[in-house]
Amino acid sequence: MQAETLSGGFADPAVQSAQAFRSVMEAMARPGTIQDIGGAEPPAPLSKAAGAVLLTLCDTETPVYLAGKADCDAVRAWLAFHTGAPVTGSSHCMFAVGCWETLTPLSGYSIGTPEYPDRSVTLIVECPELVASGATLKGPGIKETAHLSLPDKEVLRVNGTLFPLGLDFIFTSGNRLAALPRTTEVS
Repeated sequence: MQAETLSGGFADPAVQSAQAFRSVMEAMARPGTIQDIGGAEPPAPLSKAAGAVLLTLCDTETPVYLAGKADCDAVRAWLAFHTGAPVTGSSHCMFAVGCWETLTPLSGYSIGTPEYPDRSVTLIVECPELVASGATLKGPGIKETAHLSLPDKEVLRVNGTLFPLGLDFIFTSGNRLAALPRTTEVS
């Protein structure tokens, strides 16, 4: 087994996974806020933030779709070793990872059902940067408005109109992340 596969996980799993989980939950609870997250050193092309999210939220019962350059032997082996998460296609995943261009169109992902809206996909979108400007966000967890650089405002706006169905998004860049749950209105 290659050293790259064995390394890059949390050095102190109990503490670092708890810290990463808190960062993800804080980002979901307060859409548009940018959180620092760390502890993971995944293989390229994954960012440290995307790696930490995968280590924190995935296990043997969490199918993951790797899109574009994220679907490589190094990432597959690292994900399998550290989480046991099976790699699957976009129509059967719970999480999808990649850049916006390789994750779209969004129509291939489950948005849940009226009986089980929680069975939708969360997309971990790798971004060149995350900044608190651009699209205006409103909704639960946002006092008045928040702003976030988003890859496609219109597609994300339409996703929000599907509530209680729809997709959830975690945007990652370097060791930072921000979230856009389906409850958020985008304009």
